[in-house]
Parts: sequence; structure tokens; C-alpha cells
Amino acid sequence: MGILKQFPANEAANAFVALLFAASAPVAIILSAGSRGGLDEVDLASWIFAAFAVNGAITIGMSVAYRQPLAFFWTIPGTVLVGAGLQTLTISEVIGAYLLTGLMLLLLGVMGWIQLAMQRLPMPIVMGMVAGVFVEFGLDWIRAFETDFVLVAAMTAAFFTLTAIPNAQKFIPPMIGVLIIGALFLFLQGSVVATQPYDGPVLAAPRLFLPEFSFAATLELVLPLTITVIATQNAQGIVVLRSVGHSPPVNALTAMCGAGSLVAALFGCVSTCLTGPSNALLVSSGTKGRQWIGGVILGVMAILFGVFAPVVTNLLIATPAAFLSTLAGLALLRTLQSAFQISFGEGFTYGALIAFLITTAGVPILNIGSPFWGLVFGVTTSLIVERQSFVKL
Repeated sequence: MGILKQFPANEAANAFVALLFAASAPVAIILSAGSRGGLDEVDLASWIFAAFAVNGAITIGMSVAYRQPLAFFWTIPGTVLVGAGLQTLTISEVIGAYLLTGLMLLLLGVMGWIQLAMQRLPMPIVMGMVAGVFVEFGLDWIRAFETDFVLVAAMTAAFFTLTAIPNAQKFIPPMIGVLIIGALFLFLQGSVVATQPYDGPVLAAPRLFLPEFSFAATLELVLPLTITVIATQNAQGIVVLRSVGHSPPVNALTAMCGAGSLVAALFGCVSTCLTGPSNALLVSSGTKGRQWIGGVILGVMAILFGVFAPVVTNLLIATPAAFLSTLAGLALLRTLQSAFQISFGEGFTYGALIAFLITTAGVPILNIGSPFWGLVFGVTTSLIVERQSFVKL
């Protein structure tokens, strides 16, 4: 019985859902952006391998070193940016831009400037931005009822039933219950997941890319990629972790993003970042002191996914979207609730509202994603109409 209590079932469930999130829509974005940019299957397979294997290793190392969940993957807005850049740039030029971005992130982390910037940003405005990012996952869960009502209703009922019964959570954490019920209903519905024979490659075959440094690629990609990593992706992860009592090492993780980007770039992968959604899933439940174990489990799963990427990606593509949307939406409910509570409490409420609306709109400006502009215009709004709030900062 003592062994069962020590088994990290809750942390493993959170890690599994985080992996499912990273391996579904974000991988589809890689495939879409890379294909539009003219990359072949070998290039894309190498990208996916590095995205999971390299970043999985970083996740394990950082989570163990700092005893808190620190999940690293790749910048999704940066992926979209690179997809557009590949229309006019060669893959070698893009790799050169990746390396320069990695060096810039490493320098910023070592210099210690990012920690200072994060301390000066008003928490309600940052959480307004985070709420704007995560609200879409909640809406996708609600929309999934229209796609497959029975499946989504069963998973949702399992989540709220287990959440409402504290004693039941000691034996079956809510997300484990959701996974079990979801898998059972997929089986009963005769889902086609994994029923088709797979005759493709089993193991990933990463390739090394030679960089080419060009002024055009540097001008188009380096600064926007750096901004997406720091202000769009890392900011989400840092604030999510802080909201539940963790103290992420801002400068060290920025430097690690740079180091990871330098390695991943050689295999064709876009810049490394601390992720918002994956970290939010890791801290969505369980004891704070054990959540780092979920980070380690996620890192191990990510490495395995990278090694067996061709097989697992094929399986995930066959998984119903309603199943994945419900998993992510339910797992992020507590994080979304916390984001709204902090955003619209006391002080910076106008700025938080503007940050939320701009981020939710999802309209990029100058090829930079809306979360960054949500922060910019949110802070600007508060400087104009809520200057008294800065006095209390």
C-alpha cells in the first residue's frame, strides 16, 4: 500500500496529457508550416525528432536540478513565422537564423536582463495575456460537445465527479479517470485509432544541417524568434509556475533556451522555449513538492516520442480531435480559473482586459504573435488610465 501511495500516478497522468497536447496540434503546425515551406519528409522527421528528444532531455535536467516542473518544447508562433520565412529563404539560411537566435537567448540569460524585465511586468496584465492564450483550449472543449457529444460528456462527467469527491482523488486522480473513460468510450464507439496497419519507418532518422548566415534571414527571423520565445512563450510558463507557488529560475531557463536552440537547430528544429500549456498541465493538480516528477516523466516520454516519432505521430493523427480537445480543456480549467482571478482582482484591471482581448483575438502584427502585443498594449493602457496601480507595484 505504501508503494502505491508513492507511485506518481497523478504526475504521470498530467505528464501524459501534456505530451498528448504537444504531440497533437503543435506537431500538425510543424507539418503544415514545413510542408508549405518546401521541406521534405526527411527534413520534417528530423525537426520533430529534435523538438521532442532534445527538449525532453532539457526538461529532465532542469526539472531535477530545480525540483520544479520546467517543461521545454519549441515555440509554436516561431514555427508559423519560419513557415512563412521558408517561402523566400533556404533551409540553410533558416538554420543560420536559429543559431543566431540561440546565441542571443544565451547572452540575454547570462546577462540577467530577463529576470529584471519579468519583475517589472504587472502580474495581472501578464495573467490577462495567459488567460487569452488558454481560453481557446477551454472553448475547444466546449465546441467538442458538438463534434462527439457522448464521448465529451462522458469524459467531462468523470472529471467533475472525481473533482467533487476528495476521497476518490486519493485513488483515481481526475485526469486519470478522464483518460480511462475516454479510452473506454473510444473502444466502445469502434474508433479507428491504431486499427490501420502501419508500414512506415519505426525509428526517427535525424539529419544534420549546415547553416548559412544571411542578412535577409537575420533581419526577418532572429529578433521575432527571440521575442516569441521570451515574451510569448517563456512569459506564459513563468507566470503559470509562479501562480502555484514555484520560483522558476528566469535567467537560467532563458540561457537554457539558448543552449537548447543551438543544439536543436543543427537537426532543423525551431527555437527552444519554456512552454505555457505543458507547464500548466503539469501543475494542474497534485502536490507542489512532487510536481517536478511530472516534468521528469514528461521529459522521458518526449525522448521516446522523438525516437519513435514516425509511429506515434501516425497514431495521434488518427486520434479524434474531440478526445484531445477535451483532455487539454479539462486539464487547464484550474489554470484558467487562476488566471482570471489574478487578472481581474485589484489593480491593472483595464490593462489586464486589453491584454486578454488582444491575445484572444490572435492577430499577429509585424509577424509577431498576439500574446506579445497583448502585453505591450496592456501595459500601455495601464500607464495611461491606471498610473496609480504602478505606485503599488
